[in-house]
Amino acid sequence: MPELPEVETVRAGLIPSMQGQVIERADVNRPDLRWPFPDNMSDRLTGATVTALRRRSKYILADLSTGETLIIHLGMSGRMTVSGDPLGQFHHDHPAPAKHDHVVFHMANGSRVTFNDARRFGAMDLAKTDAIEDHWLIKPIGPEPLGNAFNEEYLIAALSGKNTPIKTALLDQRIIAGLGNIYVCEVLHRAHINPKRKAGQLSKPRVATMVPIIRDVLSEAIAAGGSSLKDYRQADGELGYFQHGFQAYDQENQPCKTPDCGGAIARIVQSGRSTFYCPKCQR
Repeated sequence: MPELPEVETVRAGLIPSMQGQVIERADVNRPDLRWPFPDNMSDRLTGATVTALRRRSKYILADLSTGETLIIHLGMSGRMTVSGDPLGQFHHDHPAPAKHDHVVFHMANGSRVTFNDARRFGAMDLAKTDAIEDHWLIKPIGPEPLGNAFNEEYLIAALSGKNTPIKTALLDQRIIAGLGNIYVCEVLHRAHINPKRKAGQLSKPRVATMVPIIRDVLSEAIAAGGSSLKDYRQADGELGYFQHGFQAYDQENQPCKTPDCGGAIARIVQSGRSTFYCPKCQR
């Protein structure tokens, strides 16, 4: 499932075609994805101007001139691709409609933005912009890891007393927004923390060291266009490239890249998810 860097990359890729532009027509080609689309979704989108494209955790938020915000979640296989961009960003002609093109935004500037989702684990909803933070999808989410509210003092307090493994705690969207399996593995490897360690048993200095590492890993992944695994693509259809810099994730049996370690990356399963780490240098 796309994590924060992938969603941020898609959001940035949509800006030239959508932000400040009018949705001339919105085609909604089925009644639901992961759950039903909101009532009269096509009519509520058609004619609206996209005043801003934001991101909250793994959700893209498209603020509309109508006072509503379109909430978009890509799910496991959802893709938003741009064609016919008049600014010449993507150089793609409009493709023929595909089987899993569930929502199509025909923009007044001549571009077309298509939401394609073969497995239909994605989602869209509409909510009042001035109440978006109270929406049931948004309200439980913790602070953005690249924002000012996420700092050493916050993370120390949030993990205090937690009896869950640190890997599980960092995946909890109520604690930190947007982190998923890939980047938690990378963060813990750089921090030399064993993913099986209880979160509440880590010393305050060790917890504090994770904050800049989390910021660095996410920033590097955004700069590289995210990580393309299986279905994920950027808005222009290109692959992300951070996966070429993985130090731990999907590196089972490969030599650990920590200088002078000499260990090898192992794979274990935690809560049904693969965890990749170095048993030698992650303590």
